[in-house]
Amino acid sequence: MKKPVLYIVIPCYNEEKVLPITCKLFLDKIEELISKGKIDSNSKILFVNDGSKDNTWNIICDLAKENGHYIGISQSRNRGHQNSVLAGLMEAKDLCDITISIDCDGQDDINAMNDMVDAYLEGCEVVYGVRSKRDTDTFFKRFTAESFYKILNKLGAEVVYNHADYRLISSRVLQEFANFKEVNIFLRGMVPLVGFKSTSVYYERHERIAGESHYPLTKMLALAFEGITSLSVKPIRMITGLGVGVSLLGVIGVIWAIIAYLHGNVVAGWASIICISCFIGGVNMLCLGVIGEYIGKIYMETKHRPRWIISERTWEKDEQ
Repeated sequence: MKKPVLYIVIPCYNEEKVLPITCKLFLDKIEELISKGKIDSNSKILFVNDGSKDNTWNIICDLAKENGHYIGISQSRNRGHQNSVLAGLMEAKDLCDITISIDCDGQDDINAMNDMVDAYLEGCEVVYGVRSKRDTDTFFKRFTAESFYKILNKLGAEVVYNHADYRLISSRVLQEFANFKEVNIFLRGMVPLVGFKSTSVYYERHERIAGESHYPLTKMLALAFEGITSLSVKPIRMITGLGVGVSLLGVIGVIWAIIAYLHGNVVAGWASIICISCFIGGVNMLCLGVIGEYIGKIYMETKHRPRWIISERTWEKDEQ
C-alpha cells in the first residue's frame, strides 16, 4: 500500500515565543511517523503566517532553509484563525494525501496524530481530535465552552462535542470541501457537512508552552456567535415564535383593558404602561439585532471577497 503524504497545517499569529519550541516537536513527530512507515518521506510541516506583527514569518523562513520538512506561506494581512487554517488546507489539498490541522501553541497532544493516521489507514477520511476533559480550563471557560457545543447541537448545527480545529482530513474530502464558498467560516461546523467516513480520537489538552493566548473572551464569544449564525437559522425562527408570543400577550392585554373599561375599573397609572413599553421595546431591539446579524452575513456573502490572499511562500523565496 502506498504511504500517504501528510501535511501538518499550523496557523501562526505572533508566535515568535512559542514557535522555536513547538517546531521541533512537530518535526520529531513527522520523522517518527516516517520511520514507522506510516507516512511518506515527502511529508511536510506547513506554517501559515496570519499577518503576524512580530518575527514569526522570519522564523518560518529560517526553518524552511534549515530543514526540507518545513515550509510556509504568509497571508497578505491578518484574516483570523479560521481563514488561516482554511488557507493552509486549500494550499495543501493538491500536494498531499492527508492533512492534520493543529495550533502552534503546543496545547493539543501531538501524539494523537499517531491514532489519527492509523484511523485514516483503516479507512476513515476525517478524524476529529476531541478533548477527553477540560481540567486545564477555568470553570467559566469550561462552562461556556461546553454550553456552546450543547446550544449549537440544539439549534441543529452538526458539531463534534469538545472538538476544536485539531483534525485529520484527507485530500479527497478537501477537494469536495473546496466547493464550500461561504465567507463566514466556522470550520468545526462545516467539515461534518461534507460527509465521508469519520471517527474521533481522544486526548488531554495541556497548558500553553510559551507566549500568550490570542483568543481572549471577546474573540471566543465572537467565534461562538459566528458559528451559531453561520450554521443555523433557528434563531430567526425563535424570534418568530417570540413575536407570536408577545403578540398574543398584547391581544390578551387589549381584551383585559376593554373588559376593565366596561366594568368601570380603570386605574390611571403609568408604571404598567412604562413596563410594557420597555419590555416590548427591548424585545424589538433584540429581534432587530439578530435579524441584522443575518442580513450582515448575506451582505458579506454577496461581495464574494477572497477569504485569504497569499503574499509569500518559502519555496518561492528559495527560487528567487
